[in-house]
Amino acid sequence: MTKIGLISDTHSYLDEAVFKHFESCDEIWHIGDFGTVELADKLKAFKPLRGVYGNIDGADIRIEYPEKLRFKCEEVDVLMTHIGGYPGHYAPAIRLELRSHPPQLFLSGHSHILKIIYDDKINCLHMNPGAAGKVGWHKVRTLIRFVVDGKNMKNCEVIELGKK
Repeated sequence: MTKIGLISDTHSYLDEAVFKHFESCDEIWHIGDFGTVELADKLKAFKPLRGVYGNIDGADIRIEYPEKLRFKCEEVDVLMTHIGGYPGHYAPAIRLELRSHPPQLFLSGHSHILKIIYDDKINCLHMNPGAAGKVGWHKVRTLIRFVVDGKNMKNCEVIELGKK
């Protein structure tokens, strides 16, 4: 069983509450728009970190984090990219891969809109944790916490960090 803390769109702002909410997590997954390498380093010093760069991230982030990351967490095939869209509205850059080789879990950020949607057409769960930072049009900063247990994803929790 692996407990995951899912975060995106921090835009250089890291609320100290993130550490409390992710304290019980085994890993943190950041879906881009870190903002600064210092923010990424703080998360990485706290827990093992997987991440992708976002459209606002500079060369220092892009050197360490790829645009797209595909990996296995236990028995779950995971695909992560910052600009990915959501079921029925996938971004053109990722659409072909999702259709030809769908993962079991597809993670994206960018929209600042928290979404958890199951895509029946490709048998894939999509998650976007919204935005944890203070930049953007969202009104409430959010995170997701969930568990990967073998081939199952469960115990999904939406966490509100408060207004931006």
